[in-house]
Amino acid sequence: MKISTKGRYALRMMLEFALNPEECTKISQVARRQQISVKYLEQIATILCKAGYIKSMRGAQGGYRLAKDPSQYTVGQILRLTEGSLAPVACLDDEINQCSRSGHCATLHVWTELKDAINQVVDQVTLADLVREQRSMPDVNLM
Repeated sequence: MKISTKGRYALRMMLEFALNPEECTKISQVARRQQISVKYLEQIATILCKAGYIKSMRGAQGGYRLAKDPSQYTVGQILRLTEGSLAPVACLDDEINQCSRSGHCATLHVWTELKDAINQVVDQVTLADLVREQRSMPDVNLM
């Protein structure tokens, strides 16, 4: 399973906002620091805004900021919003497995364990955790 650029960039953008919680951050600033297309970030920001993850502020000092405290967002929430299901196989996308082979599929337990492991990792890491991690790293002018 691979996380698309949309999911990775959404997480990086949310981290940018979390690193500067007192101020609004412009998409162009994120794009420059993260070396990502402004247009692509605008599309992602629309998704994040509609979901209530970020707020848009108008005006000269406008931009975007988190709607809640960084500790209230998990990596899993952000990735599921932008990626959809994080299940490694389609038969695990829904709550109830709709696959006609699920009752006699020898590989199903492997996929279920993998899904559970992925969810456990991404659901226990918050944006606040990533902020602490980022601040402990040497500054390379990317953030």
